[in-house]
Amino acid sequence: MANIVEEIKRPINDEMKLFEQKFYESMQSKVALLDKVTRFIVTTKGKQMRPMFVFLCAKLVGEVTEKTYRGASMIELIHTATLVHDDVVDESFKRRNFFSINALWKNKIAVLVGDYLLSKSVLLSTDHKDYDLLGVISRTIREMSEGELLQLEKARKLDITEDVYYEIIRQKTATLIAACCEIGVLSNNADEALAKKMMDFGTYTGMAFQIKDDLFDYLSSNVIGKPVGIDIKEQKMTLPLIHTLKIASEKDRKYYFDTIKRYNNNPKRVKELIEFVKSSGGLEYAIKVMKDFQQKAKDLLNEFPDSEARKSLHSMLDYVIERKF
Repeated sequence: MANIVEEIKRPINDEMKLFEQKFYESMQSKVALLDKVTRFIVTTKGKQMRPMFVFLCAKLVGEVTEKTYRGASMIELIHTATLVHDDVVDESFKRRNFFSINALWKNKIAVLVGDYLLSKSVLLSTDHKDYDLLGVISRTIREMSEGELLQLEKARKLDITEDVYYEIIRQKTATLIAACCEIGVLSNNADEALAKKMMDFGTYTGMAFQIKDDLFDYLSSNVIGKPVGIDIKEQKMTLPLIHTLKIASEKDRKYYFDTIKRYNNNPKRVKELIEFVKSSGGLEYAIKVMKDFQQKAKDLLNEFPDSEARKSLHSMLDYVIERKF
């Protein structure tokens, strides 16, 4: 899988190397503690899929510009801030096999660092008068917050329908990938119609990405290191489960709702529910929906002329649903 990512990155290799330096510069501050934390963030970075979307979409319609680098930095600042805040909320002490910021520096510092990164993403756009990019990232931050709150609200009652689930994952996950793709073309002065098309492309890609993530809850834990059934234990209603309960008999639905509500920490009951989802076709249904979103993204991509960037974006779409972690 690492080789696939390197192959996808090939048309933007030089840009990604330069981006690392520019991203670090965008986080710097005069506060020594903050600098220590941001240095740690840079050294523990992930695959940087989101900046890759920004650069590939910029190359799909033109060239990578200074504005592209700023846009990619804004996206990565927002993404990093949300991860830092998520670790505090989830009381998670590990991130990509490293200690999380809240584990090393405690919650208060982690929250303030997240706030600082969000403010830097806004300042990066206003300092350079990139008001079109500011509009995109402001909308993105708002939608991501709304998505999280909608999920929390629905989790209390466990009344998530398929449509509500799609809205939650669109806001929570897909909106940031949509922003990457939109910012990529806006950095080349794209018109409104092109920006909207790339936003849709990113939304479909992000929806497929999140459904794939939700499928991991029912598959072997060895590859991604996430225990099977963790979403059920946390009472998260994802697509395989929502579909299974929708088509289940009244008796089964009542029994398995009881599992989620009252026996979500009982390993035997959780395992039983996972097997019920598998035998009821819940995984096949979610895989079909995921592939439909992927195809919608590919159809939009095929409207562009053939190029190295387009090939890489096609590979990215395949990677999104074939990845093992």
